[in-house]
Amino acid sequence: MRIREATDTDTHRIREIFEATYGEDYAYSEFYKEPYLKKLIYSDDTLMLVAEEPKAGLVVGTAAVVLESGAYTDLVGEFGRLAVHPDFWGQEISSLLLEERLKLVGDRLHVGFMEARVSHPYSLRNGLRHGFSAVGFLPLKLRFGDERENTALLVRYFGEALKLRRNHPRIIPEAYQLAGLALDEVGLERDFIVDEKAAPYPHGGEYELQELTATGYSSLLRIERGRLRNREVFGPLRLHYGFFRLRAEHSNYLIARNGEHIAGGIGFTLDDEENIARIFELICLEDHTVRILLRELERKCREEYDICYVEIDVNAHSPRMQRTLLEMGYVPAAYVPALAFHRVERLDVLKMARLLTPLEILSMDLVPPVQGLAELILRGFERQQILPRIGALTEKIRLFEGLTEEQIQRLGAACGQATFSEGDQIFSAGDECGETYLLLEGEVQILMAEGERAVGTVGPGECLGEVSLLMATKHSADALVGSPVRAAVLLRDDLQDLVRQRPDIGVVLYRNLARGLGEKLRRADLGQ
Repeated sequence: MRIREATDTDTHRIREIFEATYGEDYAYSEFYKEPYLKKLIYSDDTLMLVAEEPKAGLVVGTAAVVLESGAYTDLVGEFGRLAVHPDFWGQEISSLLLEERLKLVGDRLHVGFMEARVSHPYSLRNGLRHGFSAVGFLPLKLRFGDERENTALLVRYFGEALKLRRNHPRIIPEAYQLAGLALDEVGLERDFIVDEKAAPYPHGGEYELQELTATGYSSLLRIERGRLRNREVFGPLRLHYGFFRLRAEHSNYLIARNGEHIAGGIGFTLDDEENIARIFELICLEDHTVRILLRELERKCREEYDICYVEIDVNAHSPRMQRTLLEMGYVPAAYVPALAFHRVERLDVLKMARLLTPLEILSMDLVPPVQGLAELILRGFERQQILPRIGALTEKIRLFEGLTEEQIQRLGAACGQATFSEGDQIFSAGDECGETYLLLEGEVQILMAEGERAVGTVGPGECLGEVSLLMATKHSADALVGSPVRAAVLLRDDLQDLVRQRPDIGVVLYRNLARGLGEKLRRADLGQ
């Protein structure tokens, strides 16, 4: 098989290959347009290769590297746009295309990344075989037809990239497991600092919000914070690229005004094909504008833009922004060391994502390096979906008595979720205990094994199975669902991690668990 750079005479065949491979479902419909393919072939920012069957001279596969995949100033490239004609599958053509791309761009990049589909293992295994490392998992990011798909984020380094890395990033506790796994995968020491005390950006403030126009461009450009100094957000564009280029790239800014005064702006791109928004810059003169701009963009994404997925690359040295985004429903989805170039060094990036569509657990074919990442990150998305339900019951939840709002948020973020139908048995007497359930909806009957005598009920705001956390013993009764249940689930291992990091929460939590257990025992003695 011969691998060579594409020429304009290959565009017709490249289009045919994409059509044969993806049908009408390919997210990048422009690859079905020959003028667009010709433009890519002649672009200095894209390397496009084809695989040619030598005897017939027939092009049977293609792949590309987008060499300017961001405003990281830069040397970051995306490996993708891979398609092999179905008639030639099983001949290792995708492997050959990746090997040749690596050979040709190794001296032009510091960081290469790919987003590999996980509905099948081929591209994922191909990337891992060729030196890429798994650093993230992006649920429901890609759209194929009417369905969405999960992808794994893989990264590979070239040249001096890791020597230029700034060490000792500061990350929020909710990201430390992800950061640890990612650093292990790329062979770096776990040198991050877990920052428990970073305060989020404040609520409040009154501003007029509007889209940026050419008349406001220069005023926003003069704000250095977030644009030049203390950059907390990175992405594929920047304000200084120019107002008209931003518009040409399907990008825009929302700005916050206080009278004639511009107090901040948020830059974002919209992908109408994928229904994705990406935040690439956040420029603020006043702290109060951060949440307001993020919230307004989310509203527009839901109500005006029909967006399903929002993504933002956050400086791993900016725990304040990380904490703010977490409180607003964003989840750590990837940790990429040395991705963003700022001034004279490369910074780690924590990629955070917000789902504006219900989380679905799709069929996946995962290999071991990605399996652990996927499980960890999906738990984070499940937890974010349950936090609003926990917040609505805060005053009724005895487990939370004596906790501050920040402590409740931290505890809630450690919880997963579970649902049960009427008649389900959550656990039986003699089962091993590994978790406690905080009921948000429904009712559970507690039955003694002998004769299944009812000894009590557990309802919204109460805990079920807390003995497992206090005594580490087996269950002594059956738990039968009386009416449909939705519950937050706190695993023993997650609780122990939380208590190690936050003993102030542990003291109150164990006191409340013991008090709740004692009250249920008293009710059982009284036959209530």
